[in-house]
Formats: sequence, C-alpha cells, structure tokens
Amino acid sequence: MDEIQKTLLSQVADLHEVPSGAYNIRSNGTMAGRNTTANIDIVTKEDKPGIDIIIKPNTKNESVHIPVIISETGHKENVYNDFYVGENANVVIVAGCGIHNSGDSDSQHDGIHTFHIGRNARVKYVEKHYGQGDGNGARVMNPTTVVEIDEGGYLEMETVQIKGIDSTKRMTKATLEKDAKIVITEKLMTHGSQVAETCFEVDMNGENSSANVISRSVAKDNSKQVFLSKINGNNKCTGHSECDAIIMGDAVISAIPEITANDLDAALIHEAAIGKIAGEQIIKLMTLGLTAQEAEEQIVNGFLK
Repeated sequence: MDEIQKTLLSQVADLHEVPSGAYNIRSNGTMAGRNTTANIDIVTKEDKPGIDIIIKPNTKNESVHIPVIISETGHKENVYNDFYVGENANVVIVAGCGIHNSGDSDSQHDGIHTFHIGRNARVKYVEKHYGQGDGNGARVMNPTTVVEIDEGGYLEMETVQIKGIDSTKRMTKATLEKDAKIVITEKLMTHGSQVAETCFEVDMNGENSSANVISRSVAKDNSKQVFLSKINGNNKCTGHSECDAIIMGDAVISAIPEITANDLDAALIHEAAIGKIAGEQIIKLMTLGLTAQEAEEQIVNGFLK
C-alpha cells in the first residue's frame, strides 16, 4: 500500500500495521489482505461483491477488522457484507471507509451491512467514515446497516463521520426480540456545502427489549443535515431517542424524532435540541488565552467526544 492508503486505514480503522485476529481489507474494489481465525471465518460472496463473516458460538474477546479504502478517482462500488454472530459470542467489529479523491470524477462507496446476532451474543460495532483529497470530484458514502438481534442479544454501534464526506445517506434498521438491546451513538460533522441524511428505525418486537439512539452533530458553513429517528414499541419495552446539534454559519439542520407505541407497556421518550454556541463559552475560553477560532474548535471537539 502507498502512503495515501495507509493514511486512510489509520483514519477509519486505527490501523498502523497488520491487525491481530480476523481481518479483510478492501482497496479500490479488490481484496488487499485477509486473515481468519479458528473461530472467525471470512468468505467471499459468489453472487455479489462483499463477504460473509461467520463467528462461531461462544467466541470470546476476538475482533474483526473490515476497512474499505478508495484512492482512485471515479471509483464507485456497492458492497454487501453479512455478519453471522453465534450465540453467546462476545466480539468487536471495526468497519469504516476512507476515500481519497484528487480528481474530477466522483468516488462513491455504498456499503450494506447485515447483522444476524444470535441468542445472548454481544457485539460492539465501530464504523468510521473519512474523506480527503483536493480534487473537484465528490466523496460520497451511503452506509446501510440492517440488524436482527435474537433473544438476549446486544449490539453497541458507534458511527462516526467527522471530515471530508461531501454527501451521505446513513440508514440503520434494527429488529429486536425478547430481552434484546441496542445502543446507537452517532457523531457527525459537516462543513462547506456538504449534505448528510441520517435515518434510524428500530422495531422492538420482543418483551423487555430496549433501544437507545443518540446523535450528536455539528453543521458548519452552508452544509445541511437531516436526522430522522423512528422507534416503534411493539411489546413491553423501553426506547429513547436523543438528537443534540450545534448549528454554525449558514447551515441548516432538521431533527425529526418519531416514536410509536403499539403496546400498552411500551415506554418511549424522544428529545431534540439544536442551537448555536453560546457567546459566553467563547469569551470564557478566550480569557484563558485562546483565539475565538481556537475556542470554537475546542467547544466543537468536546461536544463530539
């Protein structure tokens, strides 16, 4: 790999060398490296681009890295990855995509990830998106995540997009069975004329299932964001949706939380707040020696931590 590709890998997967455990690295539409373990197998799909990640029951304290990097201008792809997590497994999955575009053609990655999480399995899923390059071509990412959580299963999903993506549509849909739980945390920043749309939809079908969806975002300059969260309580369950956003410059943000109780014992809450940085916060940091711009950056970084 060249230095650009190595930089992308470090940004989206925190990889500075070959990771331990199972991994699959995709670069410009081809496999750049793969490793499997006794408990985790990775198989190339035969009917469409993508892979199947098969995690055996009772697998503990193992990880899977599946980063995607694009450094060729004009490269566009749809990739389908399916995760089969066996019952009682406890694993960390690190995904993400980085695009470097220094040309005039748009580069685009659409990733469709489907999770089948078995009984009492626990998964932490981290997905980071990053773009760079000084070309006129756009950097486009449209991630779709479909989640099925069996009885007692748990998914913690952390999705981050902080820099360099010109257009994104981020779709997540989850179905929860009895005692299943999902926690989703989104961190998002747009600037320039970037556009970002996020849609979370969770169906809590099982008794005592729960969902917690939290979004923190910052929109700068002329960028636009839309956040849509739908939580459907179809049984005795608990659900919470929260969107906090900072708006700056001439940006536009829409937050659309939606909760629907289809059962008498469904307890659902939604919260949404959009506002600018308070002048008092800027002044306080400036008294400590920061410039106005540095103070603003400190506040934004702290908010997205």
